[in-house]
Amino acid sequence: MGAASNSTFDYDAELSRYYQHLRAAMDVQPDDTVLDIGCGTGQTTREAAKLATQGSALGVDVSPAMVTRARQLAEGLHNVRFAEADAQVHPFEPEHFTLGVSRFGTMFFADPVKAFTNIRRALAPGARLVQLVWQGSDQQEWVAEINLALAGEIPEPATTGAFSLADPASVDGLLTSAGFVEVSVTEVREPVFYGVDADAAVNGVLALMMTSDLLTRLDAEETEQAVARLRSTMVKHTSTDGVWFDSRAWLITARR
Repeated sequence: MGAASNSTFDYDAELSRYYQHLRAAMDVQPDDTVLDIGCGTGQTTREAAKLATQGSALGVDVSPAMVTRARQLAEGLHNVRFAEADAQVHPFEPEHFTLGVSRFGTMFFADPVKAFTNIRRALAPGARLVQLVWQGSDQQEWVAEINLALAGEIPEPATTGAFSLADPASVDGLLTSAGFVEVSVTEVREPVFYGVDADAAVNGVLALMMTSDLLTRLDAEETEQAVARLRSTMVKHTSTDGVWFDSRAWLITARR
């Protein structure tokens, strides 16, 4: 998803079903040196560090708040560290990392070729890059339902922001241009979690930037009606284990 306006939204919970796919594809080895791109609060980085018992993991993110929280959650892990850094331009140690990973953290680069070229330089020869990215916005139930509730319409398919890497052919060309080989794109379809109940889901969604952007166009009465519609939507998607929406992603692997 897009960036949150505050820390209320729990991305780790939202993406819990996807994480199992990423974890398996990462296949972290004991001596790996791992770079986690767009690490957020560091779940993937911590997991990598625990598996790389003779190696280490570095998580980078542009959000100071996320990096601060990641450091707090990683206290006690000796082989993990975090940096507030933009992977697009950060001067990583050349050919240092044996594995690059990202859980929905690579879609927001202003210059993707430049960014992935910089990441490729940081990877050792033969190192793998494993990432999850969203498929098109028209493949995401959460996009349609939230926009219907708050704006009364489903938006035109987006090709920027969270969905900038939605086209497999473009991704292949992009990574190849950046110097990667053996590019593979595999579909993954899992539901995303929005809260334990409708109220929690509404509160979480209201913290998202995409929601605030929609609501700024409305007056007070319209906002109240929109939030009521949003709650009805969350009720409709509530099951015994919380509020879930269908979604689709790509698991992309490549080699340096």
